[in-house]
Amino acid sequence: MTPDKPADFIREIVTEDIKNRKYDSRVHTRFPPEPNGYLHIGHAKSICLNFGIAKEFNGLCNLRFDDTNPTKEEVEYVESIKEDVKWLGFDWDKREYYASDYFEKMYGYAVELIKKGKAYVCDLNADDIREYRGTLTESGKESPYRNRSVEDNLELFEKMRKGEFPDGSRTLRAKIDMKSGNINMRDPVIYRIMHAEHHRTGNKWCIYPMYDYAHCVSDSIEGITHSICTLEFEDHRPLYDWFLDELGVYHPRQIEFARLNLSYTVLSKRRLIRLVQEGHVNGWDDPRMPTISGFRRRGYTPESIRNFCERIGVAKRDSLVDMALLEYCIREGLNKSAQRVMAVLKPLKVVITNYPENQTEELEAINNPEDESMGKRKVPFSRILYIERDDFMENPPNEFFRLAPGREVRLRYAYYITCVDVIKDKTTGEVTELHCTYDPATRGGDSPDRRKVKATLHWVSASHAIKAEVRLYDHLFTKPVPGEESNDFKTDINPKSLELLKQGFVEPSLADAKSGDRFQFERMGYFCVDRDSTNEKPVFNRTVTLKDTWAKIEKAKR
Repeated sequence: MTPDKPADFIREIVTEDIKNRKYDSRVHTRFPPEPNGYLHIGHAKSICLNFGIAKEFNGLCNLRFDDTNPTKEEVEYVESIKEDVKWLGFDWDKREYYASDYFEKMYGYAVELIKKGKAYVCDLNADDIREYRGTLTESGKESPYRNRSVEDNLELFEKMRKGEFPDGSRTLRAKIDMKSGNINMRDPVIYRIMHAEHHRTGNKWCIYPMYDYAHCVSDSIEGITHSICTLEFEDHRPLYDWFLDELGVYHPRQIEFARLNLSYTVLSKRRLIRLVQEGHVNGWDDPRMPTISGFRRRGYTPESIRNFCERIGVAKRDSLVDMALLEYCIREGLNKSAQRVMAVLKPLKVVITNYPENQTEELEAINNPEDESMGKRKVPFSRILYIERDDFMENPPNEFFRLAPGREVRLRYAYYITCVDVIKDKTTGEVTELHCTYDPATRGGDSPDRRKVKATLHWVSASHAIKAEVRLYDHLFTKPVPGEESNDFKTDINPKSLELLKQGFVEPSLADAKSGDRFQFERMGYFCVDRDSTNEKPVFNRTVTLKDTWAKIEKAKR
Protein backbone atom coordinates (compact mmCIF):
# COMPACT_ATOMS: atom_id res chain seq x y z
CA MET A 1 0.00 0.00 0.00
CA THR A 2 1.23 3.51 -0.81
CA PRO A 3 0.63 5.89 2.09
CA ASP A 4 -1.32 9.12 1.75
CA LYS A 5 1.18 11.08 3.85
CA PRO A 6 4.04 13.04 2.27
CA ALA A 7 7.03 10.80 1.62
CA ASP A 8 9.85 10.68 4.14
CA PHE A 9 12.86 8.39 4.37
CA ILE A 10 11.17 5.99 6.81
CA ARG A 11 8.05 5.59 4.69
CA GLU A 12 10.29 5.12 1.66
CA ILE A 13 12.10 2.28 3.48
CA VAL A 14 8.80 0.66 4.45
CA THR A 15 7.49 1.00 0.91
CA GLU A 16 10.62 -0.61 -0.50
CA ASP A 17 10.46 -3.47 2.04
CA ILE A 18 6.87 -4.17 1.06
CA LYS A 19 7.80 -4.11 -2.61
CA ASN A 20 10.58 -6.63 -1.96
CA ARG A 21 8.27 -8.77 0.18
CA LYS A 22 10.54 -8.39 3.17
CA TYR A 23 8.80 -9.71 6.30
CA ASP A 24 6.19 -11.13 3.88
CA SER A 25 5.21 -7.51 3.13
CA ARG A 26 3.97 -7.10 6.70
CA VAL A 27 4.23 -3.80 8.60
CA HIS A 28 4.27 -4.10 12.37
CA THR A 29 5.57 -1.24 14.51
CA ARG A 30 5.54 -0.52 18.23
CA PHE A 31 5.58 2.44 20.62
CA PRO A 32 7.80 1.38 23.56
CA PRO A 33 7.73 3.98 26.38
CA GLU A 34 9.45 3.54 29.72
CA PRO A 35 6.84 3.94 32.52
CA ASN A 36 9.10 6.24 34.55
CA GLY A 37 7.40 9.55 33.80
CA TYR A 38 4.67 11.22 31.77
CA LEU A 39 4.79 11.44 27.99
CA HIS A 40 5.80 14.75 26.40
CA ILE A 41 5.40 16.33 22.95
CA GLY A 42 8.51 14.47 21.72
CA HIS A 43 6.77 11.19 22.47
CA ALA A 44 3.73 12.49 20.55
CA LYS A 45 5.92 12.66 17.44
CA SER A 46 6.94 9.01 17.95
CA ILE A 47 3.36 7.96 18.65
CA CYS A 48 2.08 9.63 15.49
CA LEU A 49 4.91 8.09 13.46
CA ASN A 50 4.60 4.51 14.73
CA PHE A 51 0.82 4.30 14.83
CA GLY A 52 0.52 6.42 11.68
CA ILE A 53 2.80 4.20 9.58
CA ALA A 54 0.98 1.08 10.80
CA LYS A 55 -2.36 2.57 9.77
CA GLU A 56 -1.14 3.89 6.42
CA PHE A 57 0.28 0.51 5.38
CA ASN A 58 -2.57 -1.61 6.78
CA GLY A 59 -0.29 -2.87 9.52
CA LEU A 60 -0.30 -3.16 13.30
CA CYS A 61 1.23 -1.15 16.11
CA ASN A 62 1.85 -2.45 19.63
CA LEU A 63 1.96 -0.47 22.84
CA ARG A 64 4.82 -2.00 24.81
CA PHE A 65 6.06 -0.77 28.16
CA ASP A 66 9.80 -1.07 28.65
CA ASP A 67 9.45 -1.85 32.36
CA THR A 68 12.96 -3.11 33.13
CA ASN A 69 13.89 -0.69 35.95
CA PRO A 70 11.57 -1.21 38.95
CA THR A 71 13.17 1.56 41.00
CA LYS A 72 11.85 4.27 38.68
CA GLU A 73 8.59 2.81 37.37
CA GLU A 74 5.06 3.29 38.69
CA VAL A 75 1.56 2.16 37.78
CA GLU A 76 0.60 5.86 37.69
CA TYR A 77 2.91 6.34 34.73
CA VAL A 78 1.54 3.28 32.94
CA GLU A 79 -2.03 4.56 33.22
CA SER A 80 -1.10 8.10 32.19
CA ILE A 81 0.70 6.79 29.09
CA LYS A 82 -2.31 4.75 28.01
CA GLU A 83 -4.59 7.73 28.55
CA ASP A 84 -2.31 10.01 26.51
CA VAL A 85 -2.03 7.63 23.56
CA LYS A 86 -5.82 7.20 23.42
CA TRP A 87 -6.37 10.95 23.76
CA LEU A 88 -4.11 11.54 20.78
CA GLY A 89 -6.47 9.34 18.78
CA PHE A 90 -4.65 6.01 18.56
CA ASP A 91 -5.67 2.51 19.61
CA TRP A 92 -3.48 -0.53 20.15
CA ASP A 93 -6.50 -2.87 20.27
CA LYS A 94 -5.45 -5.85 22.44
CA ARG A 95 -1.74 -5.45 21.73
CA GLU A 96 -0.69 -4.09 25.12
CA TYR A 97 2.59 -5.70 26.12
CA TYR A 98 5.31 -5.31 28.72
CA ALA A 99 8.98 -6.20 28.59
CA SER A 100 8.32 -7.92 31.91
CA ASP A 101 6.06 -10.36 30.01
CA TYR A 102 9.25 -11.76 28.50
CA PHE A 103 11.56 -11.88 31.53
CA GLU A 104 11.64 -15.68 31.59
CA LYS A 105 12.38 -15.89 27.89
CA MET A 106 15.03 -13.18 28.13
CA TYR A 107 16.69 -15.11 30.92
CA GLY A 108 16.71 -18.24 28.77
CA TYR A 109 18.26 -16.34 25.88
CA ALA A 110 20.94 -14.98 28.22
CA VAL A 111 21.75 -18.55 29.28
CA GLU A 112 22.15 -19.44 25.58
CA LEU A 113 24.65 -16.60 25.15
CA ILE A 114 26.63 -17.90 28.11
CA LYS A 115 26.66 -21.41 26.67
CA LYS A 116 27.94 -20.02 23.36
CA GLY A 117 30.73 -18.23 25.18
CA LYS A 118 29.18 -14.88 24.26
CA ALA A 119 28.36 -13.69 27.79
CA TYR A 120 30.04 -13.81 31.19
CA VAL A 121 29.43 -12.82 34.80
CA CYS A 122 31.62 -9.87 35.80
CA ASP A 123 32.51 -8.84 39.37
CA LEU A 124 33.58 -5.29 38.47
CA ASN A 125 31.44 -2.56 39.99
CA ALA A 126 29.83 0.18 37.92
CA ASP A 127 32.73 2.60 38.32
CA ASP A 128 35.28 -0.03 37.33
CA ILE A 129 33.25 -1.07 34.29
CA ARG A 130 33.12 2.56 33.23
CA GLU A 131 36.89 2.92 33.67
CA TYR A 132 37.66 -0.32 31.83
CA ARG A 133 35.40 0.70 28.94
CA GLY A 134 37.86 3.33 27.73
CA THR A 135 37.04 6.51 25.80
CA LEU A 136 36.20 7.56 22.28
CA THR A 137 39.93 7.77 21.54
CA GLU A 138 41.26 4.97 23.78
CA SER A 139 40.39 1.28 23.60
CA GLY A 140 38.88 -0.47 26.58
CA LYS A 141 40.52 -3.10 28.80
CA GLU A 142 39.20 -6.60 29.22
CA SER A 143 37.66 -7.49 32.55
CA PRO A 144 39.73 -9.90 34.66
CA TYR A 145 36.56 -12.04 34.83
CA ARG A 146 36.06 -12.15 31.07
CA ASN A 147 37.49 -15.64 30.58
CA ARG A 148 35.57 -17.52 33.22
CA SER A 149 34.43 -20.94 32.12
CA VAL A 150 30.96 -21.49 30.74
CA GLU A 151 30.19 -23.68 33.75
CA ASP A 152 31.24 -20.99 36.25
CA ASN A 153 29.25 -18.34 34.41
CA LEU A 154 26.11 -20.49 34.34
CA GLU A 155 26.43 -21.21 38.06
CA LEU A 156 27.02 -17.56 38.98
CA PHE A 157 24.20 -16.32 36.75
CA GLU A 158 21.79 -18.75 38.38
CA LYS A 159 22.92 -17.54 41.80
CA MET A 160 22.35 -13.97 40.65
CA ARG A 161 18.78 -14.90 39.81
CA LYS A 162 18.30 -16.61 43.19
CA GLY A 163 19.29 -13.40 44.98
CA GLU A 164 22.53 -14.68 46.51
CA PHE A 165 24.49 -11.53 45.69
CA PRO A 166 23.95 -7.90 46.77
CA ASP A 167 23.00 -5.08 44.40
CA GLY A 168 25.81 -3.90 42.16
CA SER A 169 28.17 -6.75 43.07
CA ARG A 170 27.92 -8.59 39.75
CA THR A 171 26.59 -8.12 36.24
CA LEU A 172 26.13 -10.30 33.20
CA ARG A 173 28.00 -8.81 30.24
CA ALA A 174 28.10 -9.62 26.55
CA LYS A 175 31.51 -10.74 25.30
CA ILE A 176 32.07 -8.73 22.12
CA ASP A 177 35.11 -6.50 21.58
CA MET A 178 36.77 -4.19 24.11
CA LYS A 179 38.74 -2.56 21.26
CA SER A 180 35.69 -1.70 19.16
CA GLY A 181 35.45 1.85 17.88
CA ASN A 182 31.83 1.79 19.05
CA ILE A 183 31.83 2.01 22.85
CA ASN A 184 28.42 0.32 22.96
CA MET A 185 30.09 -2.87 21.68
CA ARG A 186 32.69 -3.00 24.45
CA ASP A 187 31.20 -5.85 26.47
CA PRO A 188 27.95 -4.07 27.43
CA VAL A 189 26.03 -5.08 30.56
CA ILE A 190 23.05 -7.36 29.84
CA TYR A 191 21.74 -7.92 33.40
CA ARG A 192 22.21 -6.12 36.70
CA ILE A 193 21.22 -7.09 40.23
CA MET A 194 18.41 -5.02 41.74
CA HIS A 195 16.56 -6.26 44.82
CA ALA A 196 13.50 -4.12 44.13
CA GLU A 197 9.80 -4.85 43.86
CA HIS A 198 8.48 -4.64 40.32
CA HIS A 199 5.06 -3.12 39.68
CA ARG A 200 3.95 -6.22 37.78
CA THR A 201 6.19 -9.14 38.79
CA GLY A 202 6.54 -8.22 42.45
CA ASN A 203 9.62 -9.84 44.04
CA LYS A 204 9.89 -12.72 41.59
CA TRP A 205 13.02 -11.24 40.02
CA CYS A 206 16.08 -9.58 41.52
CA ILE A 207 17.98 -9.33 38.22
CA TYR A 208 16.71 -7.10 35.43
CA PRO A 209 17.76 -6.82 31.77
CA MET A 210 19.28 -3.66 30.36
CA TYR A 211 17.40 -1.69 27.71
CA ASP A 212 19.60 -2.59 24.74
CA TYR A 213 19.06 -6.29 25.38
CA ALA A 214 15.39 -6.18 26.41
CA HIS A 215 14.44 -3.90 23.53
CA CYS A 216 15.68 -6.02 20.65
CA VAL A 217 14.50 -9.29 22.22
CA SER A 218 11.02 -7.84 22.81
CA ASP A 219 10.88 -6.62 19.20
CA SER A 220 11.84 -10.10 18.02
CA ILE A 221 9.29 -11.89 20.21
CA GLU A 222 6.48 -9.63 19.03
CA GLY A 223 7.34 -9.98 15.34
CA ILE A 224 8.01 -6.29 14.86
CA THR A 225 9.10 -5.47 11.31
CA HIS A 226 10.34 -1.89 11.68
CA SER A 227 11.76 -0.82 15.04
CA ILE A 228 11.65 2.96 14.77
CA CYS A 229 13.88 4.75 17.29
CA THR A 230 15.24 8.24 17.85
CA LEU A 231 18.67 9.19 16.57
CA GLU A 232 20.57 8.61 19.82
CA PHE A 233 20.06 4.87 19.26
CA GLU A 234 21.92 4.88 15.93
CA ASP A 235 25.18 3.89 17.64
CA HIS A 236 23.28 1.14 19.48
CA ARG A 237 22.03 -0.49 16.28
CA PRO A 238 25.13 -2.72 15.88
CA LEU A 239 24.42 -4.07 19.38
CA TYR A 240 20.74 -4.56 18.49
CA ASP A 241 21.84 -6.61 15.47
CA TRP A 242 24.54 -8.49 17.41
CA PHE A 243 22.16 -9.80 20.06
CA LEU A 244 19.61 -11.05 17.54
CA ASP A 245 22.24 -12.55 15.22
CA GLU A 246 24.00 -14.37 18.05
CA LEU A 247 20.69 -15.74 19.34
CA GLY A 248 19.64 -16.73 15.83
CA VAL A 249 16.12 -15.39 16.29
CA TYR A 250 13.71 -13.34 14.16
CA HIS A 251 15.39 -10.03 13.29
CA PRO A 252 13.43 -6.73 12.87
CA ARG A 253 14.95 -3.71 11.18
CA GLN A 254 15.91 -0.76 13.37
CA ILE A 255 15.53 2.71 11.80
CA GLU A 256 16.49 5.96 13.51
CA PHE A 257 15.00 9.43 13.10
CA ALA A 258 15.73 12.83 14.65
CA ARG A 259 14.01 13.45 17.95
CA LEU A 260 11.93 16.58 18.48
CA ASN A 261 13.67 19.61 20.00
CA LEU A 262 11.28 22.46 20.78
CA SER A 263 12.25 26.02 21.64
CA TYR A 264 11.50 27.57 25.06
CA THR A 265 11.12 24.21 26.75
CA VAL A 266 12.99 21.04 27.72
CA LEU A 267 12.14 17.53 26.56
CA SER A 268 14.59 15.57 28.68
CA LYS A 269 12.66 13.33 31.04
CA ARG A 270 15.34 13.81 33.70
CA ARG A 271 14.89 17.57 33.51
CA LEU A 272 11.12 17.32 33.55
CA ILE A 273 11.29 15.14 36.67
CA ARG A 274 13.45 17.78 38.35
CA LEU A 275 10.96 20.51 37.49
CA VAL A 276 8.22 18.46 39.17
CA GLN A 277 10.18 17.22 42.17
CA GLU A 278 11.77 20.60 42.94
CA GLY A 279 8.43 22.42 42.77
CA HIS A 280 9.13 24.66 39.80
CA VAL A 281 5.78 23.51 38.38
CA ASN A 282 2.61 22.10 39.92
CA GLY A 283 2.91 18.51 38.81
CA TRP A 284 3.28 16.64 35.54
CA ASP A 285 0.05 18.10 34.14
CA ASP A 286 0.94 21.72 34.91
CA PRO A 287 -0.19 23.59 31.76
CA ARG A 288 3.31 25.03 31.39
CA MET A 289 4.81 21.56 31.04
CA PRO A 290 5.44 20.12 27.55
CA THR A 291 3.79 16.87 28.65
CA ILE A 292 0.77 15.61 26.75
CA SER A 293 -1.26 15.76 29.96
CA GLY A 294 -0.08 19.34 30.52
CA PHE A 295 -1.04 20.33 26.97
CA ARG A 296 -4.41 18.62 27.39
CA ARG A 297 -5.09 20.57 30.58
CA ARG A 298 -3.99 23.78 28.88
CA GLY A 299 -6.56 23.24 26.15
CA TYR A 300 -4.52 21.90 23.24
CA THR A 301 -6.45 19.57 20.96
CA PRO A 302 -5.25 16.14 19.81
CA GLU A 303 -5.99 17.12 16.21
CA SER A 304 -3.68 20.13 16.48
CA ILE A 305 -0.85 18.09 17.98
CA ARG A 306 -1.18 15.49 15.22
CA ASN A 307 -1.16 18.30 12.65
CA PHE A 308 1.98 19.73 14.25
CA CYS A 309 3.74 16.36 14.14
CA GLU A 310 2.82 15.99 10.47
CA ARG A 311 4.05 19.49 9.62
CA ILE A 312 7.49 19.05 11.21
CA GLY A 313 7.94 15.78 9.36
CA VAL A 314 10.59 13.10 9.86
CA ALA A 315 14.26 13.95 9.43
CA LYS A 316 17.65 12.27 9.85
CA ARG A 317 19.32 15.25 11.51
CA ASP A 318 18.49 17.06 14.74
CA SER A 319 17.08 20.57 14.55
CA LEU A 320 15.24 23.03 16.77
CA VAL A 321 11.54 23.52 16.03
CA ASP A 322 10.09 26.92 16.87
CA MET A 323 7.41 26.84 19.57
CA ALA A 324 5.56 29.38 17.40
CA LEU A 325 4.78 26.60 14.90
CA LEU A 326 3.11 24.49 17.58
CA GLU A 327 1.11 27.50 18.76
CA TYR A 328 0.12 28.23 15.16
CA CYS A 329 -1.25 24.69 14.81
CA ILE A 330 -3.22 25.10 18.05
CA ARG A 331 -4.71 28.43 16.91
CA GLU A 332 -5.51 27.04 13.47
CA GLY A 333 -7.54 24.22 15.02
CA LEU A 334 -9.24 26.25 17.74
CA ASN A 335 -10.14 29.03 15.30
CA LYS A 336 -12.44 26.56 13.58
CA SER A 337 -13.79 24.74 16.62
CA ALA A 338 -13.85 27.06 19.63
CA GLN A 339 -16.92 29.13 20.46
CA ARG A 340 -16.36 32.89 20.68
CA VAL A 341 -17.42 34.42 23.99
CA MET A 342 -16.74 37.64 25.85
CA ALA A 343 -14.69 37.82 29.03
CA VAL A 344 -13.10 40.71 30.86
CA LEU A 345 -9.93 39.74 32.68
CA LYS A 346 -8.95 43.07 34.26
CA PRO A 347 -12.28 44.83 34.68
CA LEU A 348 -13.04 48.52 34.63
CA LYS A 349 -16.61 49.57 35.51
CA VAL A 350 -18.62 51.49 32.91
CA VAL A 351 -21.93 53.19 33.71
CA ILE A 352 -24.06 54.17 30.70
CA THR A 353 -25.76 57.17 32.20
CA ASN A 354 -28.53 57.56 29.59
CA TYR A 355 -29.51 53.88 29.60
CA PRO A 356 -32.63 52.95 31.66
CA GLU A 357 -31.61 51.71 35.12
CA ASN A 358 -33.73 48.57 35.29
CA GLN A 359 -33.62 47.57 31.64
CA THR A 360 -31.91 44.49 30.22
CA GLU A 361 -31.66 43.61 26.55
CA GLU A 362 -30.81 40.28 24.93
CA LEU A 363 -28.43 40.92 22.06
CA GLU A 364 -27.55 38.41 19.38
CA ALA A 365 -23.95 37.19 19.16
CA ILE A 366 -22.27 34.86 16.65
CA ASN A 367 -20.75 31.73 18.16
CA ASN A 368 -18.10 31.23 15.49
CA PRO A 369 -17.91 33.13 12.18
CA GLU A 370 -15.76 30.26 10.78
CA ASP A 371 -18.60 27.76 11.26
CA GLU A 372 -22.19 28.91 10.77
CA SER A 373 -23.49 25.58 12.07
CA MET A 374 -22.42 26.63 15.57
CA GLY A 375 -25.26 29.14 15.48
CA LYS A 376 -25.84 32.21 17.62
CA ARG A 377 -26.50 33.01 21.27
CA LYS A 378 -28.02 35.78 23.37
CA VAL A 379 -25.90 38.01 25.58
CA PRO A 380 -27.46 40.35 28.16
CA PHE A 381 -26.82 44.10 28.03
CA SER A 382 -27.56 46.52 30.87
CA ARG A 383 -26.73 49.95 32.27
CA ILE A 384 -23.56 48.86 34.10
CA LEU A 385 -20.87 46.97 32.23
CA TYR A 386 -17.28 45.90 32.60
CA ILE A 387 -14.69 46.54 29.91
CA GLU A 388 -11.00 45.67 29.87
CA ARG A 389 -8.94 48.16 31.88
CA ASP A 390 -6.34 48.28 29.11
CA ASP A 391 -9.05 49.46 26.69
CA PHE A 392 -9.13 52.91 28.34
CA MET A 393 -6.50 55.64 28.56
CA GLU A 394 -7.10 59.07 30.02
CA ASN A 395 -4.31 60.68 28.00
CA PRO A 396 -3.85 58.41 25.02
CA PRO A 397 -0.99 58.61 22.51
CA ASN A 398 -1.79 59.06 18.83
CA GLU A 399 -1.71 55.33 18.06
CA PHE A 400 -4.24 54.45 20.79
CA PHE A 401 -7.73 54.18 19.23
CA ARG A 402 -9.73 52.65 22.08
CA LEU A 403 -11.79 54.46 24.71
CA ALA A 404 -10.67 57.84 26.02
CA PRO A 405 -12.43 60.98 27.32
CA GLY A 406 -14.71 62.36 24.64
CA ARG A 407 -14.05 59.45 22.29
CA GLU A 408 -16.67 57.14 20.74
CA VAL A 409 -16.13 53.38 20.32
CA ARG A 410 -18.24 50.38 19.41
CA LEU A 411 -19.27 47.73 21.92
CA ARG A 412 -19.26 44.32 20.27
CA TYR A 413 -22.84 43.30 19.21
CA ALA A 414 -24.23 46.27 21.19
CA TYR A 415 -24.00 50.06 20.76
CA TYR A 416 -21.68 52.97 20.19
CA ILE A 417 -20.69 54.60 23.46
CA THR A 418 -18.86 57.85 24.26
CA CYS A 419 -16.86 58.50 27.43
CA VAL A 420 -18.13 61.64 29.15
CA ASP A 421 -16.64 61.42 32.65
CA VAL A 422 -13.82 59.67 34.51
CA ILE A 423 -14.19 58.76 38.19
CA LYS A 424 -11.01 58.29 40.24
CA ASP A 425 -10.02 57.09 43.68
CA LYS A 426 -9.42 60.26 45.70
CA THR A 427 -6.46 58.72 47.50
CA THR A 428 -4.59 56.88 44.77
CA GLY A 429 -5.81 58.70 41.69
CA GLU A 430 -6.61 55.36 40.05
CA VAL A 431 -9.45 55.32 37.54
CA THR A 432 -12.29 53.33 39.14
CA GLU A 433 -15.27 54.04 36.89
CA LEU A 434 -16.21 55.54 33.55
CA HIS A 435 -19.44 57.35 32.77
CA CYS A 436 -20.52 57.01 29.17
CA THR A 437 -23.52 57.69 26.98
CA TYR A 438 -24.83 55.40 24.30
CA ASP A 439 -26.52 55.97 20.95
CA PRO A 440 -29.74 53.89 20.81
CA ALA A 441 -29.72 54.06 17.02
CA THR A 442 -26.56 51.95 16.84
CA ARG A 443 -28.06 48.74 18.28
CA GLY A 444 -26.19 45.72 17.02
CA GLY A 445 -23.01 47.73 16.59
CA ASP A 446 -23.89 49.54 13.36
CA SER A 447 -24.45 53.23 12.79
CA PRO A 448 -27.34 54.26 10.49
CA ASP A 449 -25.43 57.37 9.42
CA ARG A 450 -22.34 55.25 8.67
CA ARG A 451 -20.08 57.27 10.97
CA LYS A 452 -16.74 55.65 11.63
CA VAL A 453 -15.26 54.46 14.89
CA LYS A 454 -11.75 53.04 15.11
CA ALA A 455 -12.20 50.45 17.84
CA THR A 456 -14.58 47.70 18.89
CA LEU A 457 -14.43 46.61 22.53
CA HIS A 458 -15.67 43.47 24.23
CA TRP A 459 -17.63 43.74 27.47
CA VAL A 460 -19.85 41.92 29.95
CA SER A 461 -22.98 43.04 31.78
CA ALA A 462 -22.05 43.61 35.43
CA SER A 463 -25.29 42.20 36.87
CA HIS A 464 -25.14 39.05 34.71
CA ALA A 465 -21.41 38.31 34.55
CA ILE A 466 -19.86 35.32 36.29
CA LYS A 467 -16.79 35.95 38.38
CA ALA A 468 -13.92 33.73 37.29
CA GLU A 469 -10.29 32.95 37.99
CA VAL A 470 -8.09 33.18 34.91
CA ARG A 471 -4.60 31.76 34.61
CA LEU A 472 -2.41 33.35 31.97
CA TYR A 473 0.32 30.91 30.95
CA ASP A 474 3.45 31.84 29.03
CA HIS A 475 6.63 30.00 28.04
CA LEU A 476 8.20 28.15 30.95
CA PHE A 477 11.66 29.40 29.91
CA THR A 478 12.95 32.77 28.78
CA LYS A 479 15.53 31.42 26.33
CA PRO A 480 14.91 29.34 23.17
CA VAL A 481 17.47 26.77 24.38
CA PRO A 482 17.31 26.68 28.19
CA GLY A 483 20.73 26.39 29.80
CA GLU A 484 22.66 26.98 26.57
CA GLU A 485 24.55 29.95 28.04
CA SER A 486 24.63 29.06 31.74
CA ASN A 487 24.85 25.24 31.50
CA ASP A 488 22.00 25.14 34.02
CA PHE A 489 18.57 25.04 32.40
CA LYS A 490 16.88 26.17 35.62
CA THR A 491 18.51 29.60 35.47
CA ASP A 492 16.35 30.32 32.43
CA ILE A 493 13.01 29.50 34.09
CA ASN A 494 10.55 32.30 33.32
CA PRO A 495 9.41 33.94 36.59
CA LYS A 496 6.38 35.30 34.70
CA SER A 497 5.28 32.01 33.17
CA LEU A 498 2.03 32.22 35.16
CA GLU A 499 -0.05 35.30 35.89
CA LEU A 500 -3.03 34.64 38.15
CA LEU A 501 -6.09 36.87 37.72
CA LYS A 502 -8.84 36.40 40.31
CA GLN A 503 -11.10 39.37 39.49
CA GLY A 504 -12.13 38.46 35.96
CA PHE A 505 -15.67 38.11 34.62
CA VAL A 506 -17.13 35.96 31.86
CA GLU A 507 -20.48 36.18 30.11
CA PRO A 508 -23.34 34.08 31.58
CA SER A 509 -23.38 31.60 28.68
CA LEU A 510 -20.36 29.96 30.34
CA ALA A 511 -22.31 29.04 33.48
CA ASP A 512 -22.52 25.40 32.41
CA ALA A 513 -19.01 25.12 30.93
CA LYS A 514 -17.32 21.87 31.88
CA SER A 515 -13.71 20.92 32.47
CA GLY A 516 -11.91 20.71 29.15
CA ASP A 517 -14.32 22.97 27.23
CA ARG A 518 -12.48 25.39 24.97
CA PHE A 519 -13.40 28.97 24.04
CA GLN A 520 -12.01 32.00 22.33
CA PHE A 521 -12.27 35.00 24.64
CA GLU A 522 -12.76 37.69 22.03
CA ARG A 523 -9.63 39.82 21.60
CA MET A 524 -7.94 38.00 24.51
CA GLY A 525 -6.96 34.54 23.25
CA TYR A 526 -8.06 30.92 23.53
CA PHE A 527 -8.97 29.51 26.93
CA CYS A 528 -9.90 26.16 28.45
CA VAL A 529 -11.90 25.30 31.55
CA ASP A 530 -9.46 23.86 34.10
CA ARG A 531 -10.11 20.73 36.16
CA ASP A 532 -9.97 22.92 39.31
CA SER A 533 -13.09 24.72 38.09
CA THR A 534 -16.32 24.60 40.15
CA ASN A 535 -19.77 26.13 39.74
CA GLU A 536 -18.90 28.57 42.50
CA LYS A 537 -15.50 29.45 41.05
CA PRO A 538 -14.91 28.70 37.38
CA VAL A 539 -11.24 28.57 36.40
CA PHE A 540 -9.94 29.18 32.89
CA ASN A 541 -6.46 28.48 31.53
CA ARG A 542 -5.11 30.51 28.65
CA THR A 543 -4.30 28.00 25.95
CA VAL A 544 -2.62 30.39 23.56
CA THR A 545 -2.77 34.09 22.70
CA LEU A 546 -4.29 35.46 19.52
CA LYS A 547 -0.93 36.85 18.45
CA ASP A 548 0.45 34.57 15.77
CA THR A 549 4.21 34.92 15.26
CA TRP A 550 4.44 31.93 12.93
CA ALA A 551 1.78 33.23 10.57
CA LYS A 552 3.74 36.48 10.24
CA ILE A 553 6.93 34.55 9.52
CA GLU A 554 5.21 32.50 6.82
CA LYS A 555 3.65 35.63 5.29
CA ALA A 556 7.05 37.34 5.20
CA LYS A 557 8.54 34.32 3.37
CA ARG A 558 5.90 34.60 0.66
